[in-house]
Amino acid sequence: MSSSPQADSIEQDQPIQPANSYNWLFIDLNSYFASVEQQIQPLLRKKPVAVCAVMADSSACIAASYEAKAFGIKTGTRIGDAKRMCPGLILVKAQHEMYVDYHQKITEAIERCHPITSVHSIDEVALRLSGRDRNEENALALAHDIKKSIYSVGSELGCSIGISTNRFLSKLASDMQKPNGLILLSQRDLPHKLLHLKLRDIPGIGSKMEERLHRHNIRDMHQLLALDVHSMREIWGGIWGERMHKWLRGNDFDVENGKNKSFSHEHVLPPNLRNPDGAFAIAQKLLLKGAVRLRQHHLWASRLYVGLRYIDQYKWSQEIKMLECQDSLTLLEALQLIWKDVPRRSAPLKVNIALLNLIDDKERTFSLFENTKRLRLSQAVDSLNMRYGRNTVYFGGVHNIKAAAPTRIAFSSIPDFTV
Repeated sequence: MSSSPQADSIEQDQPIQPANSYNWLFIDLNSYFASVEQQIQPLLRKKPVAVCAVMADSSACIAASYEAKAFGIKTGTRIGDAKRMCPGLILVKAQHEMYVDYHQKITEAIERCHPITSVHSIDEVALRLSGRDRNEENALALAHDIKKSIYSVGSELGCSIGISTNRFLSKLASDMQKPNGLILLSQRDLPHKLLHLKLRDIPGIGSKMEERLHRHNIRDMHQLLALDVHSMREIWGGIWGERMHKWLRGNDFDVENGKNKSFSHEHVLPPNLRNPDGAFAIAQKLLLKGAVRLRQHHLWASRLYVGLRYIDQYKWSQEIKMLECQDSLTLLEALQLIWKDVPRRSAPLKVNIALLNLIDDKERTFSLFENTKRLRLSQAVDSLNMRYGRNTVYFGGVHNIKAAAPTRIAFSSIPDFTV
C-alpha cells in the first residue's frame, strides 16, 4: 500500500525545474505480463492471451495481450466472460517470478541508456531528465534508444513512453498512445491536448473520485481544467487537489513523502484451509512476508491489523499496538494475541494482514526493552533464504501451507521472493 502525504500546503513541495522544458520521461511496459508470456512462449505470439492467477471461470484476468484486448478483454475481466468474448482465447497461468526476473533485465537495459529515478511498479519506470536531455530532440533520441535497449531483452517487450514537463504529465502521456507509443507534452501543448481525454484517463482519478467530481458537476476535462486551485483543494479534500491543479498546468515539483505508510497482504483461502487452523497458518505466512518487507525497506511497524471475511460475508477485524519492531518473532506474538479474539465461526474465506504506522530507521525511538537477538535471527533467516532460495529456513507454523498464499504481483509494487 502506498503512502499519502499529509502536508497542509504546496509550499512544502520543493520546486525542481521551471515548466518550460522536458523534465521527465515515463516508461510504461505494454501488457507486461502477457508480453512476457509471448516472449518466453513463441507459439503465443500474435494470439489472444489472458494471464490469470487461477485457471477457473470464476477467476479474473490479471493481464491480456493486445490481441485479446481487441475483443474487449482487460484486467479484471472474469475468465468465463473472456472465453465468451473471444472463443479462441488462450489462458496462461501467471508465472510471477518470471515477471520479476524480466523486470530486472528490463531495468538494467534502461539503465544502460539513462539512470532510473524511480520504479513506480513492475511495469512502470520514471526518469528525471537533466542537461541536454531536456531538449526535445535529445529527449526523443533517448526514448528511441530506450525502446531499442528493451527490445534487446525480448522482441515482444514493447513499451509506451511519455515525455513532459513533470512526472504526472509524462505518465499521462505514456497512456495516450498504445501500444509502442511515444508522446511529448510540452508547456505549449497545455491545455488543448488534454481536452479530449476522459476524467478516468487522468492518473489518480478512479471510480470513486469520478463520482465525487460528478457530484460537483464536473463531467469532462473542460470543466476540470476550468476549476481554480481552491475549488480543486475542496473537491480533493486538501493538498492533492492543489497539486493536481499545478501538475495539469505543467508545473514540476517534488512531493515530500509522508510518514504514515503501511504494508498489507491478503489471501483467499482454498477450500481445504477454510477452517480456523488453516486461516491462522495463512495469517502467519502473510505476516512473515510483511516482516521481510519491513527489513528490506528499513522500516519499523508499531501497529498490526488483522481482518477476516467469512463465507457468509461476516467480517471481523482488530488492531494491536506494539513497540516499534521489524523482527518476525515479535510480530508473530502480536498475531497470537489478536487471534485469541477471533470469532469461533466456521468457514473463513479471506485473511488480511496489515502492518501500520511504518517509520524509517532514522526516525525510530530506541527502546530499553528491545530484544536485538530476535532481529539478528530474522536477518539471518532472510540472508539464508536470499542465498539458497525461498523456504530454505522457515517457521514451523507455516510448514503445512508453504505452497499456499504464493507471492502475487501487484501492479504497484515489485515483490520480494524471500518468504
